Amino acid sequence: QTGANDLQTKADRMVQMSICASLARKFPKVTIIGEEELPPHDVAEELIEDGHCEEILKKPCPPQYTGIKEEELVIWVDPLDGTKEYTEGLLDHVTVLIGIAYGGKAIAGVINQPYYNYEAGADAVLGRTIWGVLGMGAFGFELTEAPAGKHIIVTTRSHSSALVNDCITALNPDTVIRVGGAGNKIIQLIEGKASAYVFASPGCKKWDTCAPEAILHAVGGKITDIHGNSFHYNKEVKHMNSAGVLAALRNYDYYASRIPNTVKQSLVP
Repeated sequence: QTGANDLQTKADRMVQMSICASLARKFPKVTIIGEEELPPHDVAEELIEDGHCEEILKKPCPPQYTGIKEEELVIWVDPLDGTKEYTEGLLDHVTVLIGIAYGGKAIAGVINQPYYNYEAGADAVLGRTIWGVLGMGAFGFELTEAPAGKHIIVTTRSHSSALVNDCITALNPDTVIRVGGAGNKIIQLIEGKASAYVFASPGCKKWDTCAPEAILHAVGGKITDIHGNSFHYNKEVKHMNSAGVLAALRNYDYYASRIPNTVKQSLVP
């Protein structure tokens, strides 16, 4: 057990140090909040990424964001989302999440899947990056809607409870998919493999939802807590999403209207 946990901690820390140090060097005035509590110290130069993507820089910035000051941005980083699955070798569940918030709202996000295609053979291109900005759209994947009339729920694989399962049962799903990682669950929605993401439990944090929210909202989906409240991402906000998660690419209202009151009463925002 310790071996897996050590592995997870080392991977988490190395990735977070790389992301946070690279961003802080380029954008010294932004607030960066990461999952791991890391002591401030010098980061090895080989962990710093100082390049940028020319293809993305060619795209025009949405007009509502052209006047933003660096110090007004908060970046939420989850260096390794789907940790338990990572230690169990379920590598396709693993994502790296970088979400950008302005005025408390998720406005841009990156979901990197480092092991995407890892089972597809030696010739396959390993890994992919999905990203999106409100007012611009989302890129790096093929937007697909779940089959019409089917209620396919994606939920937690490793954090189940009676409440989580009662909530799903009340939605009368055709299928339930259990996978790790919030980033991975949002990918299921935008690639049409699931019609709703339902997690009736505390446990999910702001760094789990910021990047996926920006990408989902950029393509017209919706994510809230179980009560239908929006998430806030200003730097003072509490890190826990204590009232769970409800998300859909389409037909959000259908699922929201069917969350039982008993579930809502059990989850206090």
